[in-house]
Amino acid sequence: MPSTKKLLLATAAAVLAATGLTATGTFAERADAAQEPGPAAAAAVPATIPITFTNNSGRNQPVYLYNLGTDLASGRQGWADAGGTFHPWPAGGNPPTPAPDASIAGPANGRSLTLRLPKFSGRVYFSYGKKLDFRLTTGGLVQPAVQNPADPNRNTLFNWSEYTLNDAGLWINSTQVDMFSAPYAVGVKGGNGQTRTTGHLRPGGYRGVIDAVRNQPGGWGGLIQNGPDGSVLRVLSPGHGVGAGALPAGVMDDYINRVWSRYAGSTLTVTPFSNQPNTKFFGRVQGGVMNFTDGSGRVVTSFQKPDADSVFGCYKKLDAPNDQVRGPISRTLCAGFNRSTLLVNANQPDTSNADFYRDAVTNHYARAIHSRMADGKAYAFAFDDVGAHESLVHDGNPQQAYVTLDPLD
Repeated sequence: MPSTKKLLLATAAAVLAATGLTATGTFAERADAAQEPGPAAAAAVPATIPITFTNNSGRNQPVYLYNLGTDLASGRQGWADAGGTFHPWPAGGNPPTPAPDASIAGPANGRSLTLRLPKFSGRVYFSYGKKLDFRLTTGGLVQPAVQNPADPNRNTLFNWSEYTLNDAGLWINSTQVDMFSAPYAVGVKGGNGQTRTTGHLRPGGYRGVIDAVRNQPGGWGGLIQNGPDGSVLRVLSPGHGVGAGALPAGVMDDYINRVWSRYAGSTLTVTPFSNQPNTKFFGRVQGGVMNFTDGSGRVVTSFQKPDADSVFGCYKKLDAPNDQVRGPISRTLCAGFNRSTLLVNANQPDTSNADFYRDAVTNHYARAIHSRMADGKAYAFAFDDVGAHESLVHDGNPQQAYVTLDPLD
């Protein structure tokens, strides 16, 4: 399943291209390109910036922090210590071998701790009560995958933020693409002295999301994972839930079938680039396949009817390559399926949230999360940034980053 790290790097890549720089890696391109920071802002980004963690969780357990990812200078995977110094991972094995202890003791409840964030594309993990168990294979780091009951981190309360810091600025988000768990918010202070934040839940929002998923008919409650003591640890994203057998594989079939039937007799118009209103693609279902044509009538790409796994993961039958045609169309379809807007608006993307999640068959996980976010924004599926509904903050001249650990209420 695609992660929001791909979207963060895609956004960064769009800005780097605009400023004449290059990015490491190839990722699905973001349709609504970020604002350009300009050469002066890019030159102002230092080698590291401070990131302050504030523990407002109300929990008296120890907190452990990790800064893991790809060093953009060398392209190597590894971890950063509290001072922002990069340490490459040693060679792994098969079976996976234990990774070096990259943990940093985090702040106690009611306290703050400031570290240095280097130019990385990676994740900042935090865990409560115990350290995370990371392993290395011959291909690199094994990230936690708690949809697997055998994952050693299955019974640990943890979460992570994804970020990219490079010469064009900082992108940092709160993500629920893989799971909804211990709540937190992110922020960035720019060169103008203003701080922007996202990711805070409304009061009671954490329990509200869990209760909404638990009480949603159709097997959605199977996404909730409990610890040995019965406490809720997380809610799996529906894509992982389908893969793990925790959510019925046909949970989206009714809506998908209605979409395919509708556009066998009418046209779905996709305008994937907000800054290119004349670039349009036209979809019709023929022989069970949705073919998209350009303005000349030439077929440019085709989609087999997706299943729930493809919809929730925005991959497989809705794969989004880093191009200017299939990828942008696919991400638009993905957003329309997850938000259930394809039957109420034949012109996509539908960027007004007035139409989102109104069908009885929809991504109820995303609906529950978005409705309880303080600013309405979240990364509840991989292309939740279509129409700028994602929980992401960016600044081309970042002075300070923030992560706030919020209460589980």
